[in-house]
Amino acid sequence: MADQKYIGYHFKVSPLQPAVDILIAELAEVGFESFVEEEDGLSAYIQKSDWQEDILRDIQILKAGTFDIRYTFEDIEQVNWNETWEKNFKPIVVDDICAVRAPFHEKFNTKYDIVIEPKMSFGTGHHETTHMMIQHILKNDFTDKTVLDMGCGTAVLAILAEIKGAKALDAIDIDNWCYENSLENVERNNCKNISVYEGDASLLKGRSYNIILANINRNILLQDIETYVKSLSKNGILILSGFYNDDIPKIQAACEAHLLKFQEKLERNQWVSLKFLN
Repeated sequence: MADQKYIGYHFKVSPLQPAVDILIAELAEVGFESFVEEEDGLSAYIQKSDWQEDILRDIQILKAGTFDIRYTFEDIEQVNWNETWEKNFKPIVVDDICAVRAPFHEKFNTKYDIVIEPKMSFGTGHHETTHMMIQHILKNDFTDKTVLDMGCGTAVLAILAEIKGAKALDAIDIDNWCYENSLENVERNNCKNISVYEGDASLLKGRSYNIILANINRNILLQDIETYVKSLSKNGILILSGFYNDDIPKIQAACEAHLLKFQEKLERNQWVSLKFLN
């Protein structure tokens, strides 16, 4: 990204979660295009040409009163996002088996090596939910499977699933930026079996998968679980994340209402991921 003029907002947030995740989602909706999570909150950036004085008018979490959120903002005359990414995006290794890194990082001596150039801080593997989804993929057999990566972000999950032997994969995200970034990352990792689509669960009509991966927020999961089940083949696997321990009863009840059988739970810093069998 070329140097451009930006407005930077600096939010102090207490407690941090799930407030920071909600704040990122709501700010992205009104045009903020880069986010850096801090120890005490979040910094968010929007191009000055897209900014207006009441830009936070529709940010509901600021009005909810559930969290203590305070902010300041400032003009940032020049931001070189390539330099910002290189400074802030650190490579990760999951279970000593799978590395997720940027093109400017040295290659790791791991069984799986995925190169991701994120644009919006989505799906780099650093977030607890993505980390757990990668763990699930590492533990399960994807050989010759048909796979859906729903809410794909950077498509890191679809990429790993193909590397592990999946024969046909769909990666879907409603966000245009994620759609474009997924296309780039699929090509960057020399994947041949992944089709990327921009849209929501309505695209699943008439499609069938052996394994469905859905790392999305709780409300979208609850809304779409029925659609996922209709697209899940006999003896298929549904792996979900994007919610907290307290959300498990609702998620599990929705899955079991459609005759899915709970099999496994992973937990990381209060975030959870659940595996169900059809």
